[in-house]
Amino acid sequence: MKICRFNDNRLGVVQGDRVFDVTAALDVLPEIRYPAPTVDLLIANLDQVRARIDALLPSAESHAVSSVSFLSPVANPGKIVAAPVNYKKHLEEARTDEQIHHQNAILEIQKIGLFLKATSSLVGVSAGVDIEHPDRRNDHEAEVVVVIGKAGRNISQANALDHVAGYCIGLDMTTRGPEERSLRKSIDSYSVVGPWMVTSDELTDPSALDFALTVNGEPRQKANTRDLILNIPQLIEYASSFYTLQPGDILFTGTPEGVGPVVGGDTIRVTMQGIGEVEVAVRSSKQ
Repeated sequence: MKICRFNDNRLGVVQGDRVFDVTAALDVLPEIRYPAPTVDLLIANLDQVRARIDALLPSAESHAVSSVSFLSPVANPGKIVAAPVNYKKHLEEARTDEQIHHQNAILEIQKIGLFLKATSSLVGVSAGVDIEHPDRRNDHEAEVVVVIGKAGRNISQANALDHVAGYCIGLDMTTRGPEERSLRKSIDSYSVVGPWMVTSDELTDPSALDFALTVNGEPRQKANTRDLILNIPQLIEYASSFYTLQPGDILFTGTPEGVGPVVGGDTIRVTMQGIGEVEVAVRSSKQ
């Protein structure tokens, strides 16, 4: 199932070129009081929501995919976890390109570990990217995004995929410079996720997904998840050895070689096997 959030926080299911409005399925979610839960309620109650969706779909109103505005499929992730230099060729290009490394030591992911991005940086694909520092290089980084569906700590590789709710296309946007990754990658709109979440029962094997990125039609990145240094089960095991993963947590799995700059007016397009395609507009906040 392809589950999305669209327009004014509507809940949808994508089938072909139509989005079916199943917002009424949200009625099964528990009411909340202060303090709010630290998990995403939709993802935490996905089984119940899906059961209600199944009942609503036959009579649901639909819209053309091209006519709606896609929000992030996850509204309230507790944390956004990201994997740096997790493709060998990107590790090599980061070490050789001064505009990428800025005199920072580029260590292997096994040594440098994972990092966190601010949840305030999260947007859907229709929101686009706002370049906050146009005087600096700002790069695109296409990535497979994992949405955690079941809580866990010290999860084993063997059981890791049992904790996955689904998968999305992601853009881990990056301002280059000497500061820590978490700062430069946490700018508002620099975590683009969407256009929908493909549930794990539909996309059962994320180990060999082709994906590609173009800017204004120019090919930039092309890779397959089989080339990950730490694959998705290994990343889940690694992350959960440091902190509990919760329903709705988002995991950016790393970007391949070919990262490059974008500026206001550019259009980024990402296609990903088993998920779909997104088109993301880039704007400059100084324009």
